[in-house]
Amino acid sequence: MKSARFDPIILTLGFAFLYIPILILVIYSFNDSKLVTVWGGFSTRWYTQMWSNEGLMDAAWITIRVGLLSASLATVLGTLAALALNRFARFPGRMLFSGMIYAPLVMPEVITGLSLLLLFVAVSIDRGFWTVVIAHTTFTMCYVAIVVQSRLVTFDRSLEEAALDLGCPPVKTFFKITLPLIFPAVIAGWMLAFTLSLDDLVIANFNTGPGATTLPIKIYSQVRLGVTPEINAACTLLIAIVTIGVIIASIMTKRQEVQRQRDERAAMAQ
Repeated sequence: MKSARFDPIILTLGFAFLYIPILILVIYSFNDSKLVTVWGGFSTRWYTQMWSNEGLMDAAWITIRVGLLSASLATVLGTLAALALNRFARFPGRMLFSGMIYAPLVMPEVITGLSLLLLFVAVSIDRGFWTVVIAHTTFTMCYVAIVVQSRLVTFDRSLEEAALDLGCPPVKTFFKITLPLIFPAVIAGWMLAFTLSLDDLVIANFNTGPGATTLPIKIYSQVRLGVTPEINAACTLLIAIVTIGVIIASIMTKRQEVQRQRDERAAMAQ
């Protein structure tokens, strides 16, 4: 009985520890005072000044471009990896392949960023925009693979077999049958990869170069010199974008689960 009463308290304290600092940052982004710790009244002027800050806007544009490109590449590669792991139970090097796919999940970001940096140095690739894209693709691909593979586990392959029996080529079967059915998982994986790319600081910091400063790196470099209300506004917008991305990915995953349950009930009814 004591444990049942104690659990909600611990849960509340845990959520408060995680989200109260974020809530304070959002509130003070609307502070009229130049001092970030002194409330001077409600104002949105820091958002206006943020939009006129060329450094922040350039970093934000680079972050969006990196996120779009890396998420798209990670979605294609992650989906192909999920198909390979799901459709081919045994092939030479499967254990090594799956381990390489899922390694970024458990590997510290510092190790991942440093490893990619050493790779780029070894092959004499100048660090810049494209090295950040490659790094983020490597980092987020495993998340896409997990989301898509979870959908493929419950996928009814008899639909593909029926299309193949009717003379549909394998590639056309994939685009006409397989992809539409797993599309919610693919979109959820893309949103998750895009969100992780927007939020990354460590890996991008290792692999960035001149003219490729992302928004998290820009914010971190400015925070070291002191927090300004413009930083609060930029962080609030970044939090909003990441939150929206996570919500959309969650909704897509939920719809996928509901659709799977409907398919199972329809199959049992038949």
